[in-house]
Parts: sequence; structure tokens; C-alpha cells
Amino acid sequence: MEAPPPRCGVTPPGGAPPRVRAVLGDEVFRSDVLAISGLDDRTSSHGILEQAQELMADAVGAEHTFFSTCGSSLSVKAAMLAVAGPHEKLIVGRDAHKSVVSGLVLAGIRPVWVDPQWDPDRRLAHPPSADAFRAALARHPDARGALVTTPTPYGTCSDLSGIAATCHEHGVPLIVDEAWGAHLPFHPDLPTWAMDAGADVCVTSVHKMGSGLEQGSVFHLQGDLIDPTVLKSREDLLGTTSPSTLIYAALDGWRRQMVEHGRTLYDEALALAHEVRARIAEIDGMHVHGRDDFCGPGRATDLDPLQVIIDITELGTTGYRIADWLREHHRVNLHLSDHRRISVQLTHADDKTSADRLLTALRDVPGHAPRLAPAPAVEVPGPADLRLEQVMLPRDAYFGRVEQVPWEDAVGRVSAEMLTPYPPGIPAALPGERLNEAALRYLRSGVEAGMVIPDGADTGVRTVRVTVED
Repeated sequence: MEAPPPRCGVTPPGGAPPRVRAVLGDEVFRSDVLAISGLDDRTSSHGILEQAQELMADAVGAEHTFFSTCGSSLSVKAAMLAVAGPHEKLIVGRDAHKSVVSGLVLAGIRPVWVDPQWDPDRRLAHPPSADAFRAALARHPDARGALVTTPTPYGTCSDLSGIAATCHEHGVPLIVDEAWGAHLPFHPDLPTWAMDAGADVCVTSVHKMGSGLEQGSVFHLQGDLIDPTVLKSREDLLGTTSPSTLIYAALDGWRRQMVEHGRTLYDEALALAHEVRARIAEIDGMHVHGRDDFCGPGRATDLDPLQVIIDITELGTTGYRIADWLREHHRVNLHLSDHRRISVQLTHADDKTSADRLLTALRDVPGHAPRLAPAPAVEVPGPADLRLEQVMLPRDAYFGRVEQVPWEDAVGRVSAEMLTPYPPGIPAALPGERLNEAALRYLRSGVEAGMVIPDGADTGVRTVRVTVED
């Protein structure tokens, strides 16, 4: 057997199998040192991680920055637990990611939901308005804070300045789940990022729109409404004691890249996005959504142009089928697909070569669309039917007595699980919500059309996990 790559010392991690090294390379394992003893000493007296976090805060204009090697799913939970505790109220946009719901379950926080803004023509939800948060805070003056998700996976952005001002008028902090916005601080033509808009905590996924490895996340803090030692303690409560120095290094390297070259890189990325949008719009059956479609009264406040959302309704099929076909025939992975749209995510790493490959793949779709049609219809209900009543704390429903019943018998029962179309990862049903027929038919018809529900006990939603009611 071939010897493992050389490593000094007798601490973890151990050696790597030769077949794994043949795929990943030796340098991955040589660089996978312990954060303590490998990167720094056991007392962290060299302060390497602390210095890297300070440099990141300086790069974006935050007062404090924390690194996470467990993704923004951990970062947003840490932020929530720093603001509210068991049975305390948190104002939350109902378009929150499933990681937020997981935080509610773990902490026993009582959510006060704020509804997104619904576009009935395009059957798409945009972020909740500042007025909706203002009304929620007026009805619940005992709420400990608020949480909003922006940009959404569709690239639409909320009125963060208005929401932050509303929260601060009530003396409570605003958490922003800005997982899709790591790039926003680095170019003036991108939507305003959370710290500049007045948010107290901002969570970003560097592995999404930045240059981080998967699970690389940072969360930023400013102001005096949240104690940084409390926030760090909550992160320590949830985080791993064996963080990846590879992820740390990628976060730090991306910060340096953005400080030195971010403006130029995003000049080029935005110009490329403008060109790609125009060329996709020329393809038969594809409509590229822009500000005229997504922004304005009753809709979003801003739009990230690097998220290219394409309506494919005229092709007579679903985004699910087109995404699967592109992956199989062109080896192109799309950012997001739903019952009538596909989404293309561009970053500073894209160039003419990657753009031309994408455009070649998309131009091939209309000629093959008849083979993908007719697709099963997804029964998308309106907001009144899709908005379920929260009748129990998410934690109580999730950890209480449960049973698995046929989906038809789940109508009127209280969900004990999350049922989340993924992507984008926004739950259609949460633990503690009373299920109705419209929401269940949406999920069942969605699965038949290609929707993925990865967190259901039955991913086909033929049966549903519900609470046992006495």
C-alpha cells in the first residue's frame, strides 16, 4: 500500500486512502491542519483567526465579524439565539429559509410571521414590506427583534433601510439573512448591503456568491443592541470544535481578493450579466425578468442583476424538466428551477467562455421543449391558501407525539415536520402549522412535476408527519 502524504506531529487528522488522494490530491490533506496546534498554538496566542475576522470586518465596514465553517445555516441560528430565547417572540418574514425554521425549533422561539408581497400574475412572492414589519411590531411590542431574508433566491431585495429604521424605533435589532449577498459590499451598482442599510446582524454565505468553499459563511455585527460576546457564545454553542482551516483560509483569501480587485471584478461581472440577459431574451420562449417585472409598489425594492430569472412558460413545460435536461445533455447546473422559471447565477468568476457555454445550452432548449411537454401541472395556490395558520410552537410540534398519515388525511391536522420545496429552500409547511388541502395538493402536484421535498419523512409527500391531538 502506498504511504500516506507526510505529516508532522501525532495529532489528528489521520492519513488519507490512496484512492481518495488520487481524486482530491495530496495538498488538500497536507493543508488540513488543526486550527489549534496546526494553525495557531493551543492558547491561540498568535491570534490568526481573530486577525482574519478583524480584516474581514474592516473590508466591509462592520464592527465585528465572525467566521463559520458550518454554513449560514449555523450563522443565522446563532444570530437568532442571540436575540430571542425560549417562548420569546421574533418577527420573521414567512419566506425564511428552512435554517431559520430549524432555529425556531431548537430555541423554542415563538415566531410572529410577516407575509411576503405576492405577485398574482407571476405567482411569485417578493420580500415583505417595511410597513408589514411596522404593523407586526405594533401588534407585538414584546417582540425581541426581527429577521428578514434579502436578497431572495430570485434576486429580489427588500426595503432594508425602512425595516431597520422601524426596528430601531422600537429599540430592537434586525437580523438579515443575506446568504445570497456576500458580494453586495463590493460594488456601488449592486443592491445596498445590510450593514449600510442599518441592520444589526448580517449573515452571508461566501460559498454562494463569493469565492469560499462550501460551508464558508460569515456573520457581521454592528451597533449596541446585540452584545458581541453573546453572539460569539451562541455561535460557540452551535458550532463545531473541529473547524476546517481550509474553509477559514478560503474566507480570508476571498476577503483579500475583494479588497484588492473587487470593484474591477464586479465591473466586468455586471457588464457580462447585462450582455447575457440581452442574449437570453433573444431565445424563443424565454423571458428574462428585470426591474420592470420585479420592482415597484407591492413588489421588491431592488434586484440583483447577477441573478438572471427566466420565465419559460411559453415553452409549455416546467423549469424542473428544463433543469434536468440541461444537466443531462449539457452538463450545466442551474441555480434554481420552479413550476414556470429557471434561474442562472453569475458571479465574478464567470467570463465569456462560461457565458457562451451557458448560452449554447439555453439555445438548445426550445428545439427539445416539445419532448419535455406536456409536463404535469403544479397546483400553485394563492397566498390566502398557501399561508397556513400557526397553532403550536414549532418546537412543541416537532418534538411532540406524532404519527404518519396519508396526505389526504393530513388536511386539518397540525404538521410535525418541515415540507420544503428545494431549491429555494423556503418551507411550504412548518411544524406547528395547520395543513389545508390547497397546500398539500401544491406539494403533491409539485413532486409529480419534479419538485424535490428533501426534508419530509416521506419525500414523495404521499404521507405526512402530523401531531397527535388529544
